[in-house]
Amino acid sequence: MKFGQVADPSKIDFTIPPTPTETLDLLKKNKSDRPLEVYVGCAKWNKTDLKGFYPRGTKDELAYYATQFNSIELNATFYNSPSKQQVETWREKTPKDFKFFPKIPQSISHYSRLLNTDEKVKEFVDATVLFEDKFGMAFLQLIDNFKPKDFDRLEKFLRDFPKGYPLAVEVRNEEWFKPEVAEKFYKVLEETNKTNVLVDTAGRRDMMHMRLTTPTAFIRYVGANHPSDYTRLDEWIETIVQWKEAGLQQLYFFIHQNVEVESPLLAAQFISKLNKAIGTDLPIPQKPEDPKKEKNNNTLF
Repeated sequence: MKFGQVADPSKIDFTIPPTPTETLDLLKKNKSDRPLEVYVGCAKWNKTDLKGFYPRGTKDELAYYATQFNSIELNATFYNSPSKQQVETWREKTPKDFKFFPKIPQSISHYSRLLNTDEKVKEFVDATVLFEDKFGMAFLQLIDNFKPKDFDRLEKFLRDFPKGYPLAVEVRNEEWFKPEVAEKFYKVLEETNKTNVLVDTAGRRDMMHMRLTTPTAFIRYVGANHPSDYTRLDEWIETIVQWKEAGLQQLYFFIHQNVEVESPLLAAQFISKLNKAIGTDLPIPQKPEDPKKEKNNNTLF
């Protein structure tokens, strides 16, 4: 079973928890006149996973994907740290306003468990900075059995991480969300200017902590291939409106599914409603059956 997947999603209470005071205070403290920066995308552009998304005859999946979305949660880098040449190739295939959000390789997060990783981190950072202005933010996802007993190891990793390189962090083990541990963890994220990842998935509602540690919301939304996926996204829009009014500066929202084939459909509905709610003008994915139709903000997948 995939992480957070449940046998019967209809039995899960998907209500979004209220935003904690600490999050609202942080947003108000960092409020500025700059417009909210919004990026919404999927986890991957692979045609096998997103079957039915690409028009027949599509030769370059990334190039087409980048005409439909303005960002990608780049899970490909989790399996292998990219070469500089690979990063430059990806960068050149995408338009100027597109951004990549690469995942820290598993060789660092899972196999090495953050120990003796300086050279691997340097290799990853040196390559991904070549995304240049198309680099959004990298994210570190810790393995499920990485527990707070290794808190000092994580803290050292975050404090030693290259300065000025934006990083988000996702912890998964249940022990991280015990109040006394969580507060200690959030404090380190705030002190090191690291973004706290929010994960909305059916079987792990504790990961909906709603605690931001920077004025950036990095949200990984995992649908259950169930009708509730759409109402859950409606609730997210209400929360985003609240956070925008409080002072949110960046919103990075990535839509997954247990079966990824429906992710573009979910994303199209979400983007359409988000545009109306907060005044953005994000591209809305089109139906591949009509590739000649001119793209506009009324075209839903």
